[in-house]
Amino acid sequence: MCECCTATQDHKDIYLPEPATITKRRMLNGTELYLHLELDSGQEMDYMPGQFVEVSLAGIGEAPISISSTPTQKGLELVIRNVGTLTKAIHKLEVGQKLGIRGPYGSTYPVEQAKGKDLVFICGGIGLVPQRSFIRYVLDNRKDYGKLTVLIGTKCYDFRLFREEIALWMERKDMTVMETIDEAHDCWDGDVGVVTTLIPKIESNLPKSLIMVCGPPVMYKFVLMALAEAEVPEENIFVNLERRMKCGVGKCGHCQINNFYVCQDGPVFRYSDLAHVPEAI
Repeated sequence: MCECCTATQDHKDIYLPEPATITKRRMLNGTELYLHLELDSGQEMDYMPGQFVEVSLAGIGEAPISISSTPTQKGLELVIRNVGTLTKAIHKLEVGQKLGIRGPYGSTYPVEQAKGKDLVFICGGIGLVPQRSFIRYVLDNRKDYGKLTVLIGTKCYDFRLFREEIALWMERKDMTVMETIDEAHDCWDGDVGVVTTLIPKIESNLPKSLIMVCGPPVMYKFVLMALAEAEVPEENIFVNLERRMKCGVGKCGHCQINNFYVCQDGPVFRYSDLAHVPEAI
């Protein structure tokens, strides 16, 4: 075979999705659908926590979706909110039906840098989805990391995600999980208030911990203010801007923030790199 043919075979088309089959599905709440997928090629996708994929249906479109599973497990887990034409169609799919997947794309959480350090995850709403990937990675490699604290804030009781899994996390002796909802509910006897109200309850040494933050845009301002009051260095804070992603390969320009392309330079950023870019947060 000539060299040019070999090069063509080795070059993967960045726009060409791979077929993947839905092996599990369930609704996590009224709008979020959990999917477990396996690539039809039989291979495992090579990704790390923090990355995302482009999910597509032929003739309808595609959308960037954060990976919620960990590479220590088999298959790919996604959570898809029903917000438009494509996601509505995906919500109608059943086990055995197929989606297109291309990727993975984007930066990762500081998996290696975090070894031996205390970790704090601050998750707001659907921001738990990408953070779950790193949390589960830490749990599968528990001896490599220090104290693990997870803060989860949700707008209301009915919007809570991964309820059974969070209950299991709370039973573990090797992690601390605190959960709050913004609005009181008859079925809820836990904390009520925004997620920042949980930050003073953290027992880890915050200034020496690595902090992972992901949630709705309004959350970042107040979380970062609270962390600044706790004297956490900006270089110890990592923010996930997964909501800004679009094409995944830096071609469409929709995710551009000054000189950054979120789909390539992010979605995971060290906050100190964005402190001079007020448009980012």
